Amino acid sequence: MPSASITFTRRQLLNATTTRPWTKNFGHMLPIPKRLMKRFSNRDPGIKSVRPRDRIKYWNIVPGDQIRLLGDKKNTLHEVLSINRFSNRVFVKGQANTGAEDPDKAPPSKNFHYSRCQLFLGNYELSPTSKSPESQIVPVFAKRLGTSSPFWNRFFGRYDWQRFATKTVPIIPHLEGTRIPIPWPKPEPRSKPEPTSYDTNKEEVMKVTYKPPAFHPLSKGLIPRPPPEAQYLRTLYNPHVLNTLGDSPPVEVYLFRELANPHSRAKKHARWLQWQMEKKARYEALLKEELSNLNGRNPREAKAEAAFKWRQQLEEQKEALRKQRWKKINDEAALAKRSKRRERKEAKQRQRLTALSLKDEPNQFIPKDMRS
Repeated sequence: MPSASITFTRRQLLNATTTRPWTKNFGHMLPIPKRLMKRFSNRDPGIKSVRPRDRIKYWNIVPGDQIRLLGDKKNTLHEVLSINRFSNRVFVKGQANTGAEDPDKAPPSKNFHYSRCQLFLGNYELSPTSKSPESQIVPVFAKRLGTSSPFWNRFFGRYDWQRFATKTVPIIPHLEGTRIPIPWPKPEPRSKPEPTSYDTNKEEVMKVTYKPPAFHPLSKGLIPRPPPEAQYLRTLYNPHVLNTLGDSPPVEVYLFRELANPHSRAKKHARWLQWQMEKKARYEALLKEELSNLNGRNPREAKAEAAFKWRQQLEEQKEALRKQRWKKINDEAALAKRSKRRERKEAKQRQRLTALSLKDEPNQFIPKDMRS
């Protein structure tokens, strides 16, 4: 489950409106610090939020759903564009202000309170009644919602639950009293832009340019070991020598030290295991030495002294390593200081040579290109 320690920034609260339908944590249920709600100037945007006890924990209206608004006599369908869990506002696609529409800009969106929204279930055919002798196809909306028990999905890292309608408007006679499942909206597939002249073609990407080393198909037993590095370099730098490595030598085996990451997790763990084995072997050697020469002590005292010597050696080794690092840092600082002093000296010498002026003397020679 996600960590409970969640901190806010003013930028996150200003950008709290999201198009993601999933609930990954309950940060929107925490109170907002007053220092983030404060506006330092009239130009600073205000943060709109409701009290934490009035916020909705599990949202059943998410981006991609189709809804209608309570009080709308036209029953206009709106598509949910985004939601704001801090202010309980639902943003829908549509024109916010009536007026001239700019074709170059996307129309702004309206936002409504969560309580005004009713989910659209679909168009259902209602059987004939006394008022309407013919069957009609009408839009049906969810009047009351129910959900299953939410659970933490470890694979996706979010809370999942199922939603269903327990009461609809209008009432569907053959489904009355049953739970009508409401599927979650599917995300729109990501559109791929057309490749340009700066993009690599798919054929070039899928082209196989690596040829593995060829082995005889009938050879049995172990795979032959690669030749040593000296032999490979000798063949590489001397083309006249007979090439015994074949047309596809495995170059990677000669670069495993250069290509391998020395700070990988596996190598760090291996170095740590080696250090633990060295400490254990050193302790066992000291313990064996102290137990072989008791000199009037009992085994318990000998073991305690061996442990003391072992810890003292580790501290001495740690101190020596620390001093070595200090020396290296001091040497680097001294080297940088000498380099800076040398550069300053060369700059002064270059400046003196540039500003140098000679007096006219009888034995001077002036080049033709410098004569006025």
